Amino acid sequence: MSKNLKTQTTEWSTEQSADIYGINNWGADYFSVSESGEVIVHPHGNGVGVSLRNIVDGLTDRGMDMPVLLRFSDILDSRIKKLHEGFGRAIQEFDYQGHYRGVYPIKVNQQQQVLEEITEFGARYHHGLEAGSKPELIAALTYMQDPQAYLICNGYKDEEFVELGLYACKMGLQCIFVVETPSELELIIERSKTLGIPPIIGVRLKLSTQASGHWNESGGERSVFGLNPSQVCDLVDRLKEVGMLDCLKLLHYHFGSQIPDIRDIREAVVEACRVYIGLVNEGAPMGILDLGGGLAVDYDGSHGNSEASRNYSLDEYCLAIVENLTSTLNENDVPHPNIVTESGRATVAYYSVLLFNILDESRFEISDLPTELPDDAHELLHNLMAVVRVVNLRNVQECFHDAYYYRDEIHQRFKRGTMSLRERALAGEIFWHIVTRIAKLTEEMEYVPNELRGLPAMLADIYYGNFSLFQSLPDVWAIDQLFPVMPIHRLNEKPDREVVVADITCDCDGKIDRFVGQYTTRDTLPLHNLTDQEYYLGVFLVGAYQETLGDLHNLLGDTNVVTIQVDTDGALHYSRELEGDSVADVLSYVEYDPKRMIQRIRQLAENAVRNDAITAKDRRQIMEAFENGMRGYTYFER
Repeated sequence: MSKNLKTQTTEWSTEQSADIYGINNWGADYFSVSESGEVIVHPHGNGVGVSLRNIVDGLTDRGMDMPVLLRFSDILDSRIKKLHEGFGRAIQEFDYQGHYRGVYPIKVNQQQQVLEEITEFGARYHHGLEAGSKPELIAALTYMQDPQAYLICNGYKDEEFVELGLYACKMGLQCIFVVETPSELELIIERSKTLGIPPIIGVRLKLSTQASGHWNESGGERSVFGLNPSQVCDLVDRLKEVGMLDCLKLLHYHFGSQIPDIRDIREAVVEACRVYIGLVNEGAPMGILDLGGGLAVDYDGSHGNSEASRNYSLDEYCLAIVENLTSTLNENDVPHPNIVTESGRATVAYYSVLLFNILDESRFEISDLPTELPDDAHELLHNLMAVVRVVNLRNVQECFHDAYYYRDEIHQRFKRGTMSLRERALAGEIFWHIVTRIAKLTEEMEYVPNELRGLPAMLADIYYGNFSLFQSLPDVWAIDQLFPVMPIHRLNEKPDREVVVADITCDCDGKIDRFVGQYTTRDTLPLHNLTDQEYYLGVFLVGAYQETLGDLHNLLGDTNVVTIQVDTDGALHYSRELEGDSVADVLSYVEYDPKRMIQRIRQLAENAVRNDAITAKDRRQIMEAFENGMRGYTYFER
């Protein structure tokens, strides 16, 4: 049987559910649990909220199937507001003379709606965009037309890319070319002189400081992009030579994404500030210091310096940057530049929630053992039964080793044909009784050996969710990214199953088996017994990267997407609905022609009519089923 949750009380409260799933730690005031046991989203950061279950009910009433990606426009507005207000407070506290200008890196989530809303909500702060490719630059020019906002151009740049940026400058936009490789400078100089349009130039610096965390290779002296100090000096000399040093306005570095430790951020700021001062002393006008991305999201709610967390708040992040800049610049009597950060993950992560229903379950169950084995049973079976009788807290690890040894010996003998199928089956039942007993005993142990810590996951139930990990949560598979997962209802009930969540792809990697816990990560997720009512799970903080990184594993396409807005009085609006991919859509993505496919099936069915295998009426039903399937959602439909 699956292991039940260990609790100290017989009654269950919503506070206990909030603790188990850690929602008060990672929710950042955007998510909470109501007294009725439902997850509440607070799109404005606190105060008024709406039930995710109520949102789901509204969607199903409108005929929309799971899975659904919810986007909360008000959360995006709130994130931009908090970022600018945080820097505003820090600038005031330290009497910093420059301004803060946020910039959103398009690569974090390139969806049209995201870009449109960021430029709309960020307009009052002159929030800009960062483009790392020609398509991203074209998208940025379409939506960002604020002459006071910055349009930062990173990435490799060809002639068309540079010309587009120069024309943007000519139209009055502050489009800044960040030189990331030495060869780019000559292209910018040549196109600028040919078109007669002076560029705004920045330079990306390779810092010697290197951060901790998963993406720390973005920084450091051996990072892929950027110039080392010697190459920066060569750039200055070349600009002086062609009379364009007055175009150098910005110093940029990218330290890494999801930086967990505030001390690394402080060190990077000081090093970059020293280089900035050096460029001012060289005669460059400068005026902008772009600190790149790195503001982390506390996915696991631990408030620590793990890869899935951060040991600082947004206010501490802003204060640390402004304090270090102020003190370093004042020491050298250098004017304060405008501060730019490219906070993408922290801007959009909270914005999206993936919802899906559970379709089925596979429980780990074992049969009752016989009280005694037959006298002629194999000696190895008697040895396994002996382990069942003697296992206790004092010998738990020894019994674990014995059980594996005897089980493996039986497997080998079965392969050689010296043990029967029934003997092998009985050995499996005895073995799993022992493992279940040991897993239960580990709950009473002060120290659990490493080899025993994975037993609960081995014994977990499997709940099959109506989603594709590879399409909607690719970072879980690719880089072991941790996202909060929890039920969105029934949180006033005790969750009495330990579960691994599998998707509907036919791939053994299509599962979530690492979860946010109360104080640490865990290998299983506490969930409720399934009933005849739908059971819904939510995956939170998925707004960054997941939507555009997803692939078509098993030809499961984009999910339905719904944008939710909540008025300050709690009124709920389904403001935008995008239908997920149909079967025909995803087949066309991989070069099938849906119309041609229908023609081929129609011909196959007609041939069957001619051969008297089916009737003409059968053919009509077959074609209706096929065409309905082509129009249908790629996910499970009720």
